[in-house]
Amino acid sequence: MNKLVFLLSSIALLISFSVCGQYNISGLIQSNEDSSGIVKCLITLNQGQYSAISNSKGSFEFKNLPSGEYYLSAFSENFYPIEQVVTITASNIFIVIHLFPSLTKLDEVILKNEKAEVAHLSGIEDMGIYEGKKSEVIEVDKLTANVSTNNARQAYARVPGLNIWENDGAGLQLSIGGRGLDPNRTSNFNVRQNGYDISADALGYPESYYTPPLEGVQQIQIVRGAASLQYGTQFGGLLNFVMKKPEKDKKIELLARQSVGSFGFYNTFTSLSGTIGKLSYYSFFQYKRGDGWRPNSAFTNYNFYTNVNYKFSEKTSVGIDITLMDYLAQQPGGLTDQMFEEDPRQSNRERNWFDVNWNLFALHFDHKFSSRSEFNVRAFGLYASRYSLGFRPNRVATIDYNGPRDLIKGDFRNFGAEARLLKRYSIKKTHAVLLVGSRYYNGYNHGVQGEGSSEKGADFNFVDQDGIIYDYEFPNQNVSLFAENVWYISDRLSIIPGLRYENIRTIADGYYGSYTVDLAGNKSEVDKVYENRSNFRQFVIAGLGLSYSTKKNINWYTNFSQNYRSITFNDMRISNPSSVIDPNLQDEKGYTLDIGVRTEQSSRIMFDASVFYVNYNNRIGEVSSYDEKDRIIRLRSNIGQAVMMGVETYVESDLLKWFLSSTSKWSGVVFANAAYINSEYVQSEIPGVQGNKVEFVPKVNLKSGLRIGLGKFRLSYQYTFVSSQFSEASNAISGNYTGIVGQIPAYSIMDLSLSYEYKRYKLEGTVNNLTNRYYYTRRAIGYPGPGILPSDGRGFYVTFQVKI
Repeated sequence: MNKLVFLLSSIALLISFSVCGQYNISGLIQSNEDSSGIVKCLITLNQGQYSAISNSKGSFEFKNLPSGEYYLSAFSENFYPIEQVVTITASNIFIVIHLFPSLTKLDEVILKNEKAEVAHLSGIEDMGIYEGKKSEVIEVDKLTANVSTNNARQAYARVPGLNIWENDGAGLQLSIGGRGLDPNRTSNFNVRQNGYDISADALGYPESYYTPPLEGVQQIQIVRGAASLQYGTQFGGLLNFVMKKPEKDKKIELLARQSVGSFGFYNTFTSLSGTIGKLSYYSFFQYKRGDGWRPNSAFTNYNFYTNVNYKFSEKTSVGIDITLMDYLAQQPGGLTDQMFEEDPRQSNRERNWFDVNWNLFALHFDHKFSSRSEFNVRAFGLYASRYSLGFRPNRVATIDYNGPRDLIKGDFRNFGAEARLLKRYSIKKTHAVLLVGSRYYNGYNHGVQGEGSSEKGADFNFVDQDGIIYDYEFPNQNVSLFAENVWYISDRLSIIPGLRYENIRTIADGYYGSYTVDLAGNKSEVDKVYENRSNFRQFVIAGLGLSYSTKKNINWYTNFSQNYRSITFNDMRISNPSSVIDPNLQDEKGYTLDIGVRTEQSSRIMFDASVFYVNYNNRIGEVSSYDEKDRIIRLRSNIGQAVMMGVETYVESDLLKWFLSSTSKWSGVVFANAAYINSEYVQSEIPGVQGNKVEFVPKVNLKSGLRIGLGKFRLSYQYTFVSSQFSEASNAISGNYTGIVGQIPAYSIMDLSLSYEYKRYKLEGTVNNLTNRYYYTRRAIGYPGPGILPSDGRGFYVTFQVKI
């Protein structure tokens, strides 16, 4: 009996020692390029004794392992494998493994990846946290579209709910909005290139006059309103253009593209790229010209970009970006409703011009302290100008009498820096990632308005310095602190809280005025009103996100974020005959809520469906009103509280893959992008506005299409339908003599594109607006109108590319 008790006790003791001596090995598999999680990576211990597959975030775990030394291997397609020794002593082990992308890409692998033209950002990527956020990534090289003209309708076709203004057939400026946000020059997004600002003045004048040419862009990253915590306070979110990277396996690679098309269009794009030892570079030059679809629409554009990097070690690198852009465009002016019905291609303006000169500089420093800690700094500066010149009376149909023109000159001198630290850590068995950062921004813009020459050419000089009616300087400063943290409660559930502190100081120093003209045409002296105004505010906004992934690679996400948009003095004082601005404008505040579900990894179907709710307080907009003489005016003021809610969906499937073998060279991808949005002004002190629909919100926004592929041949068909929308808060239906008030009718457009690649050569062709529909997407208040701005009719474009 005693022997039996002793034996049982010994077994129990051995079992207890065994249990107590078991530990876990867990970690993350990430790409060395951008720290994004690598999905479906095979991790083995001791040459296959234990194995695991990384999930959608790149995480893996081995449980109940005894102490000892383990030989770990990681394998993933398109990455170099890695092997290392992991030793368990008396605690759990957490490791972060970085895999280097393979330089050799097999054709069959390329074909597999080409079907995904759009995806979403990984939870942790490029020193940013995107877990639980609605995001889209457009892979530009995989588009079968007209990239030579920066055709936004095609490039952003797979992003649900975007409202795109299409009055620039050359793609010189991008104007997109969404969820009721004004699309004008994408001013409600924080627009960046490689992570730094490119707009005129992020605080005082957040309009983007420069748009990177798609031929030089690798990715377009879009993060909706929840991006405010990391990138600013705006309602729209983030729009980031990631430029192409240097070639890693060549000392020099030359790519040349020549494009010709309708309406005198010509585009040449040449890039050089390579890596020499620790030095890598990518550079391009683009020249683009055209006559335009309407008379008086000619343009010329020059664009230069270079990126040079030096890699001190595997952990430390430094680089510089230089962007130079200049374009001159003639502007045909806007139309009234009657003029559009008579002939949408007509123009009664031949003396209106627009000139933009944009010079961007950026310095970036990246360092990895360890596999768990990363740091980067982006310092940037802008030296730019935008000049507009022309005859722009309130009555659009008025014939130009060839007198003095209105000249507005804006100069921008901005600089700033943003630093980020990304730290991976663990508390017991809970893994987490912390992002903290700070930003300093100093903006200065100088606006002057007065009388320009009476000639026809692009002469941007004031003819009478004493006749200047507007001269303001707008210096401003901004200091921001932000922090977000991802708590991985389990390998499926994560919680993401965040905070952002803003300290903003804006100043307006200058004068505005007016003069009178007697019957003999003599002008009086300008009656000037001097101002020196300053506005200081500081506040904290917060956000919270959740993410849950199922076993079938389905991800549920939700995010709540507060938003804020400050008024701009620059908008308050420009003299515009079509608009009067309320001097008591207040800052806009609100919040955004997203709830959605999406696929994370699928070979046959991918989708993203979400509902959103945007509460927009003190929304700034325009309504028709009357002045003290009972004349009709356009009043720009705080309209009231606007609410936008809706559903945004995207689904894509390669139908042929359901029926053909996985090795088939055929592909037949069908996609549908649909958004249904309801909007309403729920509160307003302006008579006749409460209960109205919010402007710039089409109820139905649909883009769908088909892409057929066979080997290196691709053919893409796209259909676009956008329902009617209002141009201002009074919900006026019919236009008037100004052309700036009224409904924007529903329209539908079809596009057809094809491409064929043979070795180092590629041929592309596009027919835009296949059925030659006459339509418009915008009623402009000022430049490049005022009035209706017709979109381009049918156009044909061909591109030939060679890569050496």
